[in-house]
Amino acid sequence: MVIQFFTYILQGTSVTLAVTLVALPLGLILGLAFALLYNYGGLWVSRLAAVYSLAMRGVPPVALLFVLYFLLSGRLVNLSPFWAGSISLGIISSAYQMEILRGALQAVGESQMIAARAIGMSRFQAIRYIILPQAIRLAIPPWSNEASIVLKDSSLVYALGVPEILRRAQQLSATTQQPFLAFGAAALIYFILVFLANRGLDLLAEKTKLPNAAA
Repeated sequence: MVIQFFTYILQGTSVTLAVTLVALPLGLILGLAFALLYNYGGLWVSRLAAVYSLAMRGVPPVALLFVLYFLLSGRLVNLSPFWAGSISLGIISSAYQMEILRGALQAVGESQMIAARAIGMSRFQAIRYIILPQAIRLAIPPWSNEASIVLKDSSLVYALGVPEILRRAQQLSATTQQPFLAFGAAALIYFILVFLANRGLDLLAEKTKLPNAAA
């Protein structure tokens, strides 16, 4: 019975990974854009980016998920629960990724920008070729935590009826009256996925570590 439970719930892993692989890159793109605007966009643009971050991080993810779901799929465009949920999670994650990337950009230091401008680079070129490559490397260790959070938060889309791991565990629990086995199997699968993701990102961080950060 345990193997049957595990096998059935495991079928939702592809959906969980698909949600994560939509939400995480979307959050990264938006987060990077807002981090750049915060650091290099001037006073008012910086303040707007800060307000966005504060607003997104100050609302419970599941509440924002429902708000964005009904806004996106009910009023603007016709999206499936999968896409609405994935995009919503990506928007939520973007605020946290913005803070990670903002800190990484600031950690590179203003002297790098000054040196790049001194050799004739434009501001855009300095950010693209000097600041950003270093900041991305510095951001990988804290970003791995956000990747784990998004992977686990993908379970929230079960509330929209998306058949991911937790939804399948809930269905199995309801039909077999074995909630411990159903949700225990789901927890084990989540643990394995998060462990593998963290391990992979740790290896990536080690391979791309900046020489002056080796200590």
